[in-house]
Amino acid sequence: MARVAFIGLGRMGHGMAGRYLDAGFTLSIWNRSKAKAEDLIARGARWSTSPEDAAIDADAVVTMVADDEASRAVWLGANGAAATMKAGTLAIECSTVSYDHALHLSRELQSRSLIYLDCPVTGLPEAAAQGKLNLLVGANAADLEMARPLLDPLATTVRHFGEVGAGTVYKLINNLMGAIQIAGLAEGLAMAERAGLDMKLVLEAVELGVTASPQVLRHARRMVAHDFAGATFTAALRHKDAAYAVALAEWLLHEAPLMGRAAVASYDRAKAVAPDDDEARMIELVSRPA
Repeated sequence: MARVAFIGLGRMGHGMAGRYLDAGFTLSIWNRSKAKAEDLIARGARWSTSPEDAAIDADAVVTMVADDEASRAVWLGANGAAATMKAGTLAIECSTVSYDHALHLSRELQSRSLIYLDCPVTGLPEAAAQGKLNLLVGANAADLEMARPLLDPLATTVRHFGEVGAGTVYKLINNLMGAIQIAGLAEGLAMAERAGLDMKLVLEAVELGVTASPQVLRHARRMVAHDFAGATFTAALRHKDAAYAVALAEWLLHEAPLMGRAAVASYDRAKAVAPDDDEARMIELVSRPA
């Protein structure tokens, strides 16, 4: 069975790493906080002192970290994984990073004879733990086929969008649209509250109406109840993803991405107030008295 190094054990990464143990892979792990790894170690994962240590003799290195800076550090920084990866090793970046970073990382790793897959994901932490994620892949077709046995434990769906960078393009589009929808939902529900509408009836109308996207359905009840326990995606992460997406939109589109910029501004405010709180708390920010 292949040897996998998994780096980054946050809300998503922890469940993803566990899937490799479930599937019988030999697993080495690294995270900034060892406490998040204790149960995986108890199940047989090898704790590593650094990404470089985790990557020794690995057939694939998979990362799931917060942003460009963290991705750069775990791959290319001091004690980064690339230092000990053998030629021909699969380098699978599942983090949501900027388009420019995805391309730069690809060039750097391919120059070291490593096989890079741009592989961001969609799905919630429970889907990660159950191997039911959607993988949004940018890669050479032959490289993707080679990597499929390493991707199968993670996902029910693998969508191949094209060459390296294409997966990140779609992931940023997806998360920008989500940011716009969630910010708009927060404003709409706050307006309904302030106007004194029956919020039970409002919720029913929203959930059965034409605007009831999966994002709206996931957040509407929690916003109406003002129940934000158990954050699955924070304001800081949504702001980061939307900002990366707007930077890409500014390069691709002739006109300024007005909706995207508005969403970034909304999440900039939310991040300033409570960066680690659930993104749905946006409603409490917009419903404050003027």
